[in-house]
Amino acid sequence: MRVPVDWLGEYVELPPGVTGEQIAADLVSVGLEEEGLHGGDVTGPLVVGRVLEKYPEPQKNGKTINWCQVDVADANDTGEPQGIVCGADNFEVGDLVAVVLPGGVLPGDFRISARKTYGHVSAGMICSVRELGIGDDHDGIIVLPRLLGEGRVAELGLEPGDNLIPVLGLDREVVEVNVTPDRGYCFSIRGIAREYSHSTGAAYRDPADLPVDPAADGGYPVQLADQAPLDGVPGCDRYLARVVRGIDLTRQTPEWLARRLTEAGMRPIGLAVDVTNYVMLALGQPLHAFDLDTLERPIVVRRARAGERLKTLDDVDRGLDPEDLLITCGPGGERILALAGVMGGEDGEVTPGQTTDVLIESAHFDQRSVARTARRHKLSSEAAKRFERGVDPDVTAAAAQMAVNLLVEHGGGIADPAITDADERAATTLPAIDLDLSLPSAYVGVDYPRERVVEILQMIGCRVEKPDASQAYLPVRVTPPTWRPDLTDAPTLVEEVARIDGYDKIPSVVPRATGGRGLTHAQRSRHAVAYGLAGQGLHEVLTYPFVGESRFDELGLAADDPRRAALRLANPLSDEAPLMRTELLQTLPDTLRRNISRGSRDVALFEIDTVTLPDHTAQAPVPGVGARPSDEVLERIRGAVPSQPLHVAIVAAGQVERAGWWGQGRPLDVTDIVGWGHAVADTLGVPVQRVQTERAPFHPGRCVELTLADGTPVGWAGELHPKVLQRLGLPERTCAAELDLEVLVTASEQPGQAGALSTHPVAGSDVALVVPRTVSYADVEATLRMGAGDLLESIALFDVYVGDQIEDDQQSLAFRMTFRAPDRTLTTEEVNAARDAAVARATRELGAVQR
Repeated sequence: MRVPVDWLGEYVELPPGVTGEQIAADLVSVGLEEEGLHGGDVTGPLVVGRVLEKYPEPQKNGKTINWCQVDVADANDTGEPQGIVCGADNFEVGDLVAVVLPGGVLPGDFRISARKTYGHVSAGMICSVRELGIGDDHDGIIVLPRLLGEGRVAELGLEPGDNLIPVLGLDREVVEVNVTPDRGYCFSIRGIAREYSHSTGAAYRDPADLPVDPAADGGYPVQLADQAPLDGVPGCDRYLARVVRGIDLTRQTPEWLARRLTEAGMRPIGLAVDVTNYVMLALGQPLHAFDLDTLERPIVVRRARAGERLKTLDDVDRGLDPEDLLITCGPGGERILALAGVMGGEDGEVTPGQTTDVLIESAHFDQRSVARTARRHKLSSEAAKRFERGVDPDVTAAAAQMAVNLLVEHGGGIADPAITDADERAATTLPAIDLDLSLPSAYVGVDYPRERVVEILQMIGCRVEKPDASQAYLPVRVTPPTWRPDLTDAPTLVEEVARIDGYDKIPSVVPRATGGRGLTHAQRSRHAVAYGLAGQGLHEVLTYPFVGESRFDELGLAADDPRRAALRLANPLSDEAPLMRTELLQTLPDTLRRNISRGSRDVALFEIDTVTLPDHTAQAPVPGVGARPSDEVLERIRGAVPSQPLHVAIVAAGQVERAGWWGQGRPLDVTDIVGWGHAVADTLGVPVQRVQTERAPFHPGRCVELTLADGTPVGWAGELHPKVLQRLGLPERTCAAELDLEVLVTASEQPGQAGALSTHPVAGSDVALVVPRTVSYADVEATLRMGAGDLLESIALFDVYVGDQIEDDQQSLAFRMTFRAPDRTLTTEEVNAARDAAVARATRELGAVQR
């Protein structure tokens, strides 16, 4: 919101010589963030120039510049045309433009001097709106008749060499503040002036406090016919119509009014529109002017019907939604005039030179209805910004009266004495709030005397009903003013007390940490896994959890794979990735590919994050927004939230041991990725078993499933399928793993039973078995364990042989078996018997032959 300082001074008493910087600081003290300061920082010479010559000159870089001769009269002390290079092309010979001559200073302390550029000495600059700090448009330079209007230029009699600083208001300061969504009343000079008064104690004059003509019978008929109110709240509860006849809309907008609109960031358009915009900026009440002669009686405010369309003033033909609130006219409201509170349509538009009689609409529309319509049609108009934040319903008549007065005074019109005020508001005040006067002190931690709390509440416009003196301990009843719909409960009133009394008075005290149990077991487990993998040389990354359906095809998932049943977002950040991932390996490979494409050949990455596993049979109810949902509804909503377990995924490529002077390197293979998977489980103290399996997107012969002792799946690890690598653009032999941390964390919480430690020595025995290559060593190991019995303490594979000494389809697996008894030293006979029993079982079940 841009606030011209001289306009602000009409509504609140400003100290003599006050600067925009001081005003901004005072507004910051009551919570209005300063967005910027405009004006007062441009020094001359900034003059009117007339373009005499314009020579386009193409450059080698493809850009075309214009070498111009500009008449600035005697402003350059020579009377000769000024040679200026200009990169814009939105002007022609004969146009009046804004020229800053050498010695001038533009916003940002940008000093202008004559300098050589593009083969010419450019003595000055032809300026754009943004370069002068009066707007954000930088697409072209200022052509004065377009900016100010032909009539305004003629009225001022602008000629080359005239000083433009006062004409463009650059000698006046404008304070720009950022208005938060809950402070809609500050989208007006009226609201900003009130806040400045709160901050400084300056005398405030309400611009809405003006004589208002009373409603009279015989006005233009209006029907409020909202048949489908949102949550029982009508879309329009007050509609005031005023008629002004005989207006000469060809008259120019008064200079002072056009200047204020320009300073506030709005472009003057024509008298009728400028008046409604001025009132909106002054009071915060949007208005709309209709051409009376084009209307049919009555005005009807209703919801849109199926299939209806409206061409709005931005020249866009829009399909309407049944929730859209419309302004219509004629029997049954057949002709659509506007999207209520958002934007008018072309039908009924005021046209200078044709329109003489206008109907002024001043209405109060429901915040939610306007907000939904504005977002549905992507129309963020100035009116919608105010209505969706809440407009004071008591200012409706005053705003219409101000507009009528301006049109009568400056347009020569005559106001009809008959006024229509269709007022169906349920109450003229907001609901009262019970407030314990000790609550601000308890919440904020500052001692606010009861009298100070009451004073602040009355200062912001609240009506405070205090109990009898004998019951002073009871809460007071606080009724918020009509312009503060954001004050809904006691905490919002507490916030106002803290804000008006001063945030700077709240001490900065570091809170004392209370005793607690620290991190949860799940949090400690996650940290331990992350530190463990990082300690083995892996790098942790985070990826966005959004994927597209094409990723499932790239990973080779079957059509009926449950991992394809992903949650679809209603409003995705990207249409190409509308789904939530069901595995981390659906997003992590992109990060690996990106690092490899940037020169990192040996990369090992891991990610710890959640995946989303939706239950598509669970449907969450959609509660209304008018009241807090019931506990039952909230429970159903929580029950429909999809499961989001924590996973850890690893993906790696390249070498795990790099080559150098110390010797040959070693490329990554499937044993490394399986080892990292075991490391995750070992970090949490959970024993896991490996089972060879097949699962997309892994290589069918190089994938293992990790399970708990009871067979509960933990995850998968292995080498990615060659076709998957090709589709994802990853190097050959890239390996990956993904484990369910929730399963491991739960298993790690189970109390374990440590076995008794034996003080007796171990006895070892090696055995080599020849088995078909189709037999996995895991099966051989398991068979040997079962055959050896309880004396076997451990078994480990230490050698694999394939070669000339055995058949081509055979392999030799050598195991080291360690035996120990808890109560005695084993004899050689006992060890040999246990080993032979193990070999015999392997021979019987697997066809193994001892070498």
